Amino acid sequence: MSDEAKKADLTALQAALAAEHAAVYGYGVVGGRIAAARRSEARAAWDAHRARRDALVREVRDLGGEPVAADAAYALPFPVPDSTAAVRLAARLEERLAGVYADLVRAATGARRGSAAGALREAAVRAVRWSGESVTFPGLAERAAENGGTTGTGAAGTAPSASASTTP
Repeated sequence: MSDEAKKADLTALQAALAAEHAAVYGYGVVGGRIAAARRSEARAAWDAHRARRDALVREVRDLGGEPVAADAAYALPFPVPDSTAAVRLAARLEERLAGVYADLVRAATGARRGSAAGALREAAVRAVRWSGESVTFPGLAERAAENGGTTGTGAAGTAPSASASTTP
């Protein structure tokens, strides 16, 4: 692997790791507000994102990088006072993750590309389960909306809080 390809892989892996950190945080909020009927679904997603985060930490280290650290807190994209808002947040988290994994698919090769495509598929399926809606090309439509949308929002629909460190 060339140094340029390694750098591109590492950059995309770090972005995916940062998004997974934000998703783990976001699902903590979802779990605290979600109705009992969907609590097991939220727990399964939280567990999946923790496992994916841990795998990304290993991959970053395998490429010689220092894994980006989670922020102490994240600003949510909207208030989450009840179960309805928690479901919306879960869908937003997954939509944003699909975009990050689409970037990783584009940057990666070989087995890493296959793994990223699997993560993109999983995020897209969870987004559909939460929102009840789908898009033709998961991860791409969301990225286009982000580029024209507000800045400062993290890849997983959350932004670091004002008091959280922005450096790893």
